[in-house]
Amino acid sequence: MSATIPSDRRLRDQDALSTASSDDSDISNEEGWEDVEPDDETQPVIGLFSDKVYPDVHSMLQESKDKHGFDLRKIRKDLDLDFLGTIKLVNYVRSQVKAGNTTPDVSSKDKFEDEAYLKPVLEDDALLYSLDDIEDEESATAGTTEAERRVIELQEDLERLQSQFTEYRMAVQKSMDEQLSMEDERLGSSASGPSGKKMSKVEEADADYFVSYSYNAIHESMLKDTVRTDSYRDFIYDNKHLFKDKVVLDVGCGTGILSMFCAKAGAKKVISVDNSNIIDRAKEIIYENGFGDVITCIRGKIEDVTLPVPQVDIIVSEWMGYCLLFEAMFDSVIYARDRYLAPGGLMVPSDATLRIAPFADSEFISSHISFWDDVYGFKMGSMRKNIYDDALVRSVQPAAIPGDSDVFLELPLHTITVEELSFLKGFQVTLKEDIDALDGFAIWFDIFFMPSRDSTIPKNAVPSEMQKKGFVAFTTGPDGPETHWQQGVLLIDRERKKGVALKKGQTIAGKVGYQKREEGSRSLDITIEWDTQAGEQGAQKWVLQ
Repeated sequence: MSATIPSDRRLRDQDALSTASSDDSDISNEEGWEDVEPDDETQPVIGLFSDKVYPDVHSMLQESKDKHGFDLRKIRKDLDLDFLGTIKLVNYVRSQVKAGNTTPDVSSKDKFEDEAYLKPVLEDDALLYSLDDIEDEESATAGTTEAERRVIELQEDLERLQSQFTEYRMAVQKSMDEQLSMEDERLGSSASGPSGKKMSKVEEADADYFVSYSYNAIHESMLKDTVRTDSYRDFIYDNKHLFKDKVVLDVGCGTGILSMFCAKAGAKKVISVDNSNIIDRAKEIIYENGFGDVITCIRGKIEDVTLPVPQVDIIVSEWMGYCLLFEAMFDSVIYARDRYLAPGGLMVPSDATLRIAPFADSEFISSHISFWDDVYGFKMGSMRKNIYDDALVRSVQPAAIPGDSDVFLELPLHTITVEELSFLKGFQVTLKEDIDALDGFAIWFDIFFMPSRDSTIPKNAVPSEMQKKGFVAFTTGPDGPETHWQQGVLLIDRERKKGVALKKGQTIAGKVGYQKREEGSRSLDITIEWDTQAGEQGAQKWVLQ
């Protein structure tokens, strides 16, 4: 099973492109389009800012306007958008929300001018088929008192709708063909390795992983995560004396933002390594900003490339994945540390901790689990099969955390080994309020930037307290500003065992385990054993992939 991950940091664009291409492959066949009913307002529509299903487009747009301040009709009118422009706007907004940005910038049509936004974010997006219904009700009903005139208008609308859908389908197909052609050229040997041998599933997944980082959306999501990017910038700029005249290695450089921070802070040389096509963009960005004489970009996996220097003074990397260790990029950072970091060299960041807390949210359970019991009056219980197997990535409200959190793993980046990233660690948390049942657990991580490898963080360090002492640190937990990592939510399978009510002050003890799905895999198995000490014990495994 795959994890349910809405904030598309880890996109699977290749699969999405293939799906879209398949759906639109029969462009020339227009049979059946004459039956389109443009004024049917009963088709359910998925919200722009949530997974909520609305009975029609008007109710969805009204709630988007009232609750999120997003008036699609007004934006369409203000920006003078045509049909294709409106499609791009919808897909742009959906992609932004999917990436975790619930306030997308729609101040100019330039924000979503890219042809890539012709590709639907949602498969069979009913909103795209209802665009003819979003004009202001006042203008839509003007002059409709005469039945004859209305018939003529409907005929014209039908003809226009048929023409627009044909144009849209052709535009989507053209865009998909172009992008797939480019991917075919880049991945022509994806089924086989450099030696020509057939690649294993793990190797293919690894290749797809690097391809996913070739697209703008994932980097936009990370760069707009100000908690993440500001922390790196602040540490580097506040400690320029550490970087002045030093040689720095940036592992997984992406767009090169961290490399440029280091160069601007006075680094003598920065080596930026990335194994995705984003490295070509990084080179352009670096030269455009005048750092071409300081920063050297290298394409490849850090384990495979040869650096132009025998060792480096500092390694900087943003390697963290969902629940910290998803993607297994930290393995590569450890390799770089052991292979290239000079004695006494600095890791940036320097420390990380993993935390677990009890989770109880009846509304979340209702929307995610109970939802399938009655969908528009129909029972869809079969959709709940294996629903508890997935580790979810969601933004958890503090109110859904009824107890303390506990650190179950400390990661001192200067010394931790790859072997220590597979573990089974104990935890104990105390409830701060009564709950009807324990719905599951939430997992998040904290990151610390210490100015020396000899500096250590206190036991159970809290980022907010470290910040008060002048250190750079951040949390991805519910009590801090939201990040693109959000939190991992692991729901207890209540299909098999009913929960029990728990009281304030009761403790929940247990063990948390992390294990790669298989050797070399970037996917993660998470296991938890727990004892509520109130008559409930359990053990369960979740998958994050």
